[in-house]
Amino acid sequence: MALSLRLIPPPIQLRDVPEPRWDHVFRLSDDTGLLEHARNAIARREHGYCVDDVSRGLLVAAREPHPWPELIRNAERYLGFLTHAQGADGAFRNRMGYDRRWSDEPSLGDWWGRAMWGLGTAAARGLSPWIRREAMEAFRQGLQCRSTWPRAMAFAGLGAAELLRTGPYDPAVAELLGDAATVIGLPGSDPDWVWPEPELTYANPSLAEVVIAAGDLLGDEGLLVDGLRMLSWLCGTQENDGHLSTVPVGGWRPGTPAGARHRFDQQPIEAAATADACATAAAVTGDEHWDASLFQAIAWFLGDNDTGTVMYDAETGGCYDGLTANGPNLNQGAESTLALVSTLQHARTLASRSATRPSGGLA
Repeated sequence: MALSLRLIPPPIQLRDVPEPRWDHVFRLSDDTGLLEHARNAIARREHGYCVDDVSRGLLVAAREPHPWPELIRNAERYLGFLTHAQGADGAFRNRMGYDRRWSDEPSLGDWWGRAMWGLGTAAARGLSPWIRREAMEAFRQGLQCRSTWPRAMAFAGLGAAELLRTGPYDPAVAELLGDAATVIGLPGSDPDWVWPEPELTYANPSLAEVVIAAGDLLGDEGLLVDGLRMLSWLCGTQENDGHLSTVPVGGWRPGTPAGARHRFDQQPIEAAATADACATAAAVTGDEHWDASLFQAIAWFLGDNDTGTVMYDAETGGCYDGLTANGPNLNQGAESTLALVSTLQHARTLASRSATRPSGGLA
């Protein structure tokens, strides 16, 4: 019987990481917003738009330190889409068809939280003064709402954290951040299951991140320690043979040994959320050990994952929609592509920070 050898690629280095690219995001964008789905790299117009993805588009655009005209134009459209999605009470619709007709009514699901995250980021870091003003007006309208869903509150709380970081201090914004941390709850005492929920589902790193942000920005040392403990446990739980293995679509529950956990399908948005949370932890604490977990999230896209699969298309700039046991789902939708861009933004920042260290930091 022939012996089959799996070739082990050389370790991924920070210098191997590409720059963030926006060409596929712009391919999915039009004068209305950001189309949700794609077949391979072709936008699927029949699936229309959603506030979730347009909010992500605005958020990631606002993170660009040196915006250029095409990016600013698209950010303006994303902001316009969100303001039209918002109801008078501050809630948001989520889905619009390609015919520009909404298919739902304003409510407070995850899309409200993501809209608040995008708006808060744009209000704090927006690409032009008028974008910052308009985003702040819409954020304040949404500020009167609270969701019963922990992840919606976590996303909204992260938008509040963006504003509190840039100042001035606003008690109403701080209250939203505090409420988000309260809804999420405190980590447990069992070292085998630190998580404050009975299972790991989706966007788990965002819950830890908003608790960290609340502890830092509200001056609550105990809360900060709780958030860091949550994230440290989560990063350890998601590590598999030295690389990131994100919580898959089906989730994980207590009592399942690491070797028995199902690992597919994994979503790029989960790797991006891990990168976000680790970058926040590093910035808040000044502790360089978070860079290792951040780099695992970056390397996940480059093929340091459970199947050794590169998760983006170097020709189109798009990111594949999921990692299955048989390789990637080759469709390149908005959520996944923005997850890639967001994570590569962190890689760019990490490279800049590492270059200034006496030791050279990550290679």
